Amino acid sequence: MHASRTTTLATLFVVATGSLWGFYWLPVRRLAELGLSGAWGTLAIVATAAVVLSPCAVRARQRLVHGDPVALAATALGGVAFVLYSTGLVYGRVAIVILLFFLTPVWSTLLARYVMGWTTPWLRLAAIAVGVAGLVCVLSADGGVPMPRGLGDWLGLASGLLWAVATTAIRARGDTGPGETAFVFALGACLCAGVLAPVLEPLPSVAAAALGPAAGWAVAGGALWWGLSMAALMWAAARLEPARVGILLMAEVLIGTASAAVIAGERIAPLELIGGAFVVAAGVLEVWPVRSRART
Repeated sequence: MHASRTTTLATLFVVATGSLWGFYWLPVRRLAELGLSGAWGTLAIVATAAVVLSPCAVRARQRLVHGDPVALAATALGGVAFVLYSTGLVYGRVAIVILLFFLTPVWSTLLARYVMGWTTPWLRLAAIAVGVAGLVCVLSADGGVPMPRGLGDWLGLASGLLWAVATTAIRARGDTGPGETAFVFALGACLCAGVLAPVLEPLPSVAAAALGPAAGWAVAGGALWWGLSMAALMWAAARLEPARVGILLMAEVLIGTASAAVIAGERIAPLELIGGAFVVAAGVLEVWPVRSRART
C-alpha cells in the first residue's frame, strides 16, 4: 500500500477508535453498578478480550515467539495504561479522566524528541500548548488549583504517561500483526487488572440476577472495545507518530464528554467547554501540516 494511503487509513482507524472509546465508560460504569466495582469490571472485560483474541495468538504463535521482546513488552504496557484509564472512569468524572489521559501528546513529543531523536514540527508543539491550555481550563473550572483530584484523576494522568511510553516503543520496534498485538495488549491488561482489582476493592459478590447482564456487558466491552478496536489501533499506532496517535484519539474527548453529559447527567461548566474547544483546536493544528504537504 502506498505510504500516503497507509497514513490516511491509519488516521481513520485512530479517529474511529477514539470515537468508539468515547462510550467506553458505559460498560465500565454498568459493570460497577452490577457489583463489579473498582477494577473488577475491567478485569472481566479484559479477560473476555484475551479469550476472544486467543485464536489470533494461536495462528501467529511463531511471530509472537520470534517477535521483538521490547515491542511485546511495550504492547503489554499499553494494556496496563488502558486498565488504569478504565478504572479511573469508575472513580472520577468521565470528562476529567479522559482529558488527563490526553496529556499523552505532551509525553509522546518529549519522548520522540529527546529519547528517540525524531524531528518535531513546530505546529506539533503549538498543538500541545493549546491542548495543555485546554486541560488547565478544565481542571480550573471549579475555581481551584489546576491539579488532579481524587483517585480517578490520578489514574487518568498515569494512564496517559504509560500510553505515551508504549506507543513510542511500538512505533520504533513494532513488528507483529494487529490481531496478535491486540492479544498481547489484552494479556498485559489482564495482569495489571488482576493485581489492581483486589488492592482497590474486596472480592465482589454479584447477585444471581445480575450475572447475565454482567456477562453481556463484559463480552461487549471485551470483543468490541478491547478486541476489534484495539486491533485496529495497534495496527495504526505502528504506522503513525506517537503524538499524532495521542492527538487524533482526542475524538474521544468530545464524544466522551458529550455522552456523559447527556446519558449520565454530568455537569459541564462553561470553562470546561472552553477547554474542550482548545482540545479541538489542538487536533486541527496537529493534522494541518499533513494536509498542507498533501496539497503541495
